[in-house]
Amino acid sequence: MQESKQFFPHAQRGVSLTGLIFVMAVIGVVAVFAMKVFPTFLEYKASKDGIVAAKAAGGTVVEMQQSFDKNADINRIEAITGKDLVITKDTGETEISFAYEKRIPIAGNVTLLIDYAATTAKNGVVAPKPDTAAR
Repeated sequence: MQESKQFFPHAQRGVSLTGLIFVMAVIGVVAVFAMKVFPTFLEYKASKDGIVAAKAAGGTVVEMQQSFDKNADINRIEAITGKDLVITKDTGETEISFAYEKRIPIAGNVTLLIDYAATTAKNGVVAPKPDTAAR
């Protein structure tokens, strides 16, 4: 007995126009979101590299802050300055930390809040900023 195969010559394949528009809209929203978030991430990475360079430069607290500020000028870091760094010497080795919030306006009243923090400490614990009001 010969097996017959049925072909449907009029069956449609592919993506409909509505499906294509939907996919393109989703890709557009993701692209706009990424274009707003990515620069803040690059600034955070540059800040992390800046505290590593400031620690390597060594010296006094003021000298490390100035080293970070020079690095910040070169890398266009505007979120923090050398005075925002927390410089500690708990275990005998100087460690530098920072933490800050970045607000990214998305659309209208919608804002994305990202907490960025980094440290040069091997344990990864970011030192809290001392309360300046108590001084």
